[in-house]
Amino acid sequence: MTTTAARIKARVVRNGRRVTSFRRLLLAWFHVEGRTFPWRDPDASLYVQVVSELLLQRTRAETVASFFPGFIHRFPSWDELAAATDDELRIFLEPIGLWRRRAATLRALGNEMARREGRFPSARAEIEALPGIGQYIASAVILFCHGGRQPLLDVNMARVLERCFGARTLADIRYDPWLHALSRRIVNSRNAIQINWAVLDLASRVCTIRQPHCSVCQLNSCCRYASAGRLH
Repeated sequence: MTTTAARIKARVVRNGRRVTSFRRLLLAWFHVEGRTFPWRDPDASLYVQVVSELLLQRTRAETVASFFPGFIHRFPSWDELAAATDDELRIFLEPIGLWRRRAATLRALGNEMARREGRFPSARAEIEALPGIGQYIASAVILFCHGGRQPLLDVNMARVLERCFGARTLADIRYDPWLHALSRRIVNSRNAIQINWAVLDLASRVCTIRQPHCSVCQLNSCCRYASAGRLH
């Protein structure tokens, strides 16, 4: 183990009690305040879950939810998505921007997954080699399709974790070892999916970019950011 890796591991271990409290309080909050979306339905198919993650990139969840049922009704499987025309996809995608790029990505992945009969590979490297699949979507595939305890680490999750546990060292969250080690520890639970959703919901509703609602946050007792705010 390199010196950097050992230092990161030690930092995560030192936060062990805080991680446990964070996870417990987070799930309790989510049970009451968590958002409801079509792709979170217990009966949602793997196709629905993966497509939703593709649509959610750079787009608010509430915006996607407004057209998602119609989108899935029109394109209920990888086969239908692969056969979609630009005009058909444009109806749904144009309002959220970058519609041509999104359409090309969805269609390319649809073609590949139709060829694979809907079966995703299990190895991360193979998943990331699929059309339109980056680090975040690969984690979602492993989480939803293979039951792997993977964090859905984006800028929103990063914001919550940094405020609670301390700042990252690299500007790009995709490569920051502290955030990756910490987020994996946070979701290392049989409730990994719910924990991921809970962090994202907390980021949207409470731990917002500007003027976070620390005074009403149920996690403020284990949050460094909130403690600093109360002290100063």
